[in-house]
Amino acid sequence: MLLEITVPTEERFQVVDITDEVQHLVWRSDVTHGVAVVFTTHTTTGLAINENESGLIEDIRAKIKELIPEEGNYAHNRLDGNAHSHLRATLLLNPEVVVPVEDGELTLGAWQRILFIELDGPRHRRVLVKVCGC
Repeated sequence: MLLEITVPTEERFQVVDITDEVQHLVWRSDVTHGVAVVFTTHTTTGLAINENESGLIEDIRAKIKELIPEEGNYAHNRLDGNAHSHLRATLLLNPEVVVPVEDGELTLGAWQRILFIELDGPRHRRVLVKVCGC
């Protein structure tokens, strides 16, 4: 079953915890044992599994900005000025995460959350969730 989440972002660079939305889709799917594949359909976004703690989010944002600064002589900027967003998504993030499902629940560690990372907002983004039973 292919399901969808809409993630509205309000900032150019924003981290959004989508764990609860994904869990609701798992419940809706009626899959009790399997996997949830979460996939962002945008080239300037990414997904990660990590802790949703404000200091860590601040550190993630700072490190990504440090590793791939917005200012740069990027060839893609001749087109639309967001090369840094594409590079950040390609080199530092993943377009998908896979989470086991047991007894109808996402099997995440104590502090793990599914984080959607917006790199070129604000926008309304689309995240696909495929819940497969096994």
